[in-house]
Formats: sequence, C-alpha cells, structure tokens
Amino acid sequence: MISRTLSYPSEGLGAPKDRRPDPPRDDVGLPPGTEVFSADDHISLATDIFYEKFPASMKQRAPRVMNVDGGWVIGMDGKSILVPEFIEVLTQYDPISGSHTGDLDARLAALDSEGISRELAFPNSVLALFGWPDREVRELCFRIYNEHIAEIQERSKDRVVGVGLINWWDADGARRTLSELKALGLRTFLMPLSPGKDMEKRPIDYASTAMNGVWEAIEESGLPVTHHIGESPPSTPNQFNALNIGMLQSVAPFRDAFGKYIFGGILDRHPGLRIGWFEGGVNWVPSAVQDAQHIAASFQHLSNLEIQHDPSYYWENHMCASFMGDPLGLDLVARIGVDRVMWSTDFPHNESTYGYSRQSLRSVVAAVGPESAVAVVSGNIMRYLGMAA
Repeated sequence: MISRTLSYPSEGLGAPKDRRPDPPRDDVGLPPGTEVFSADDHISLATDIFYEKFPASMKQRAPRVMNVDGGWVIGMDGKSILVPEFIEVLTQYDPISGSHTGDLDARLAALDSEGISRELAFPNSVLALFGWPDREVRELCFRIYNEHIAEIQERSKDRVVGVGLINWWDADGARRTLSELKALGLRTFLMPLSPGKDMEKRPIDYASTAMNGVWEAIEESGLPVTHHIGESPPSTPNQFNALNIGMLQSVAPFRDAFGKYIFGGILDRHPGLRIGWFEGGVNWVPSAVQDAQHIAASFQHLSNLEIQHDPSYYWENHMCASFMGDPLGLDLVARIGVDRVMWSTDFPHNESTYGYSRQSLRSVVAAVGPESAVAVVSGNIMRYLGMAA
C-alpha cells in the first residue's frame, strides 16, 4: 500500500496490451462536467511518412518506419536502429488498439474507455531521430512529423494535441522550425535533455551564450518548452532486470537541465520562457529547489554568474511538471504548488495508468479536493498550452 487511495496488485500490473480498462461504475469525485486532460501520453508512428514525403533526390537517406514483432520502430536498410530491449518494451503496448497514428478512431475510443477527454501526445520511437547524424535529414524528418501530428490533431478536433519537434542546434533553424510549427497549429515542442553537438561538432551547452539565439527564438514564439524522461540509459551493465534498473534511472533525469535554467542564467536572460517537465513525477521538485537554494548560498562566493532570484522563484514562475501515480508528490503539493502539477495517464506505456486511470484520478481528488483536482487533471495543462480553460 503506497497511499490511502492507490495500491499495486502483488502480481504486478501486467503488460498494457493485456490490461482492460474498468467500466465506469462510479464517479471519481470530480465536479460534474470536468474534462480530464492527460498531460502526457504517447503515440507511435505507424506510417512510413519520411520515405513517402522525402524528395526523390533524398529518398535513400530517409529513415524508414517499420513494424518489428508488433512494435513500430525507426530503421534503415531494412533493419531497426533501436536496441532489442527497447523493441521489447514497444511490443508490450504497440499492439493495443489506438496506440498509433494509423487508426485515429481507435485512439479516441481508447481515451473514452478511460474517461479521458483530451491528451498531450508525445512521440515514441521517433525520438531516435534526436541523434540522427545528418542534420538536414533530421530537420526534414521533424518537419514531416510535425505536419503528420498536426493533421492528427486537426482530425481529432483537438482531442489529440500533438507535441512537435524543432531544430535546437542553430538559431536560424530554431526560428524557421518554430514558425512552421506554430503555423500548423501545434502548441508545444520537445527539447532533448541531451542536446548533442553543434554544427562545429562541439558539445552543446544549453546555458552558453552561443545558445542565446535559440532561446530568443523560443521566447519570441511564445510556445512552452517540454522536456521528457527517457534519454538516460544505464551507465553500467546489468545482468538482471536491466529494464527495471534503467527505468529507475530514467525517471529522474531533470536536475542537469533544471540547474542550467537557474544557475546557467537561461531564465534570467529569457524571462518569457515557460518550461514543462514530463513523466518524471513531481516529488523531485521540493528536493531540487531545496538543494538549489543551499547550493546557491554555499557557492555564491565561487560563482562566475550571479542569479537574479532565489531558486524557488524560477520554479514558481516558469515551470510545471506532470505525474501519473505520485502519492508522495501529492503529499507535498502545498510546497510544490497545486497550479504547477499536471496529471497524466502516460497511455499506452508500461508505467502508464492504463487499466486503472479512474483509481488514479480518485487518488488526486482524495489528496487535493475536488476543486483543486480540476486544475491538476485539466486546467493546468490547458493553461500551459495556451488553450482556453
């Protein structure tokens, strides 16, 4: 038992493809008319859009979308570029009806089955393109994906709200892709936690002055930045339960970027930025803010850049985070801020609440009360995305 209102079965939750949502037997405790908006779901790409839409002169350079053992992957030359362990994870949920872009009606039916009105939909294996070495191909893939997910968003009548992708490695490209993304009607975009290298093959430091042009373009766009877990593989071998160990590490990756926004001066130089941290829960926030306050005081005499505010200011005025089941985070919500936390199902991932989302929603209502729960399960993500609540 991990709280009064959320517990796990001794046999585990099972693969998402084997779960079945509970029928809506009773009210979860939200006020009548509340539209539940999942702040973090995922949608697999199930159409070979890059090869189909690349110009003839570039088709041989196009990554291919293919299905391997029931999972939708990215590949080249007939082979997946994803490691077998990740493909195994994909095959636990990609067979679910509605898991991918190929059947929008099934997607909406899956949302309905869990009592979800809308979702913010992140990519799955498309994220392998973050490290694609050919930057021309990478940006073109992002452009094509943005067009594809924007079409899904439009066809769904804004029930499936797509997360776009941008060029983050040069200022002109950032401005170009942000302009295109906004014109498509997308409301946010994903920035990698590990930005790779710049055009001169130097490691990118998000907080360096060399990145000012990129942050200026983002600030001018008015769109919020999203960061998501999933880029932190284990640093040592694991004979047993490699997925469990890797996931335990993966769910807590935000401190480096969090520090750059604060101590690197990004938010002081670009105060119009809004930052969202997704799928890492919210219980990490009080400890990160507390540690930042202690470090700011302890190392001020050694700092080469003075920050303009107490670290808590940056969280309270620029940031928010999403969670699925986080009883500890909900216990700390008074310190985190009820207007800074966003509930999600994470459909259709293994760690998602798929199959017990109503129980998860009841735990939110029990923790913060019905009125505040409306903000947590709907209003906060709508405000973050600039949608009328």
